[in-house]
Amino acid sequence: MLTLGSDFQSQSIPVIGSELSDKDENLLDLGSGNHGCKHYKRRCKIRAPCCDEIFHCRHCHNEAKNSLEIDPTFRHDLPRHEVKTVICSLCDTEQDVRQNCQSCGVCMGKYFCQKCKFFDDDVSKKQYHCDECGICRTGGKENFFHCNKCGCCYSKPIRDTHHCVERAMHHNCPVCFEYLFDTMKDITVLPCGHTIHLDCLKEMEHHNRYSCPVCSKSVCDLSNLWRKLDDEVNATPMPEVYKDKMVWILCNDCGAMCEVHFHILAHKCLRCKSYNTRQIQVSPAASCSSSSGHRIVETVR
Repeated sequence: MLTLGSDFQSQSIPVIGSELSDKDENLLDLGSGNHGCKHYKRRCKIRAPCCDEIFHCRHCHNEAKNSLEIDPTFRHDLPRHEVKTVICSLCDTEQDVRQNCQSCGVCMGKYFCQKCKFFDDDVSKKQYHCDECGICRTGGKENFFHCNKCGCCYSKPIRDTHHCVERAMHHNCPVCFEYLFDTMKDITVLPCGHTIHLDCLKEMEHHNRYSCPVCSKSVCDLSNLWRKLDDEVNATPMPEVYKDKMVWILCNDCGAMCEVHFHILAHKCLRCKSYNTRQIQVSPAASCSSSSGHRIVETVR
């Protein structure tokens, strides 16, 4: 998953130790894990600045205010940075955004970000704030770097190998159309640089779809499949009328345009040997009388 952080002081509670009094320890854990919603465990609610209603978190607000039962003209998302007040879940005191309740003193979230107005008791997520992204993310700041061109944080192991796509995360998932930048679901970066929900990618693979929905490049090494296609093509000779028929193809993987022999099963790129190609035109000199009205088609997706 992706994440964030810099000169902003992310106010996560320090590890409990001898420096904390028994009272501090009690307030740190009092009610922890017993309050919150399906999105976050936290000991406060928020008042939405957009509609002045109370919700457990912004996701609860967005789900409620964007449901099919709501008039489309009134649907909206909660602007997270504009939250002004929170309500303690233990004593119901409404107050300005802060980590500890001004009334009962309980810690309303072991992880707290003043900029994002964000609380979470589950610190195992290793939350941190990224000033470049402008939001809090999970996974631990030490494990991620921010790519200025892509406009998001990526895992450090791909720092020198990922293919930059400008603002790659600032769009909807090409499968489910959920906005990716602040999604709570796991995201993966494809070899081409485009991003997609990990579950959506697995669903594509379940339906034998192995190319990027955005640019059609292969999402993994398909050399074994190409070898099987070689065998299938060699075992399926074309009728005499198509024997010398030539077509132009565009390779989705390497971008090469090649003139190859027409085959009903697939067309192989002469440069990278991929079958992830599409027919783009028929060579006029070799076209037969029965071939007319050819359209651009993809052989592998």
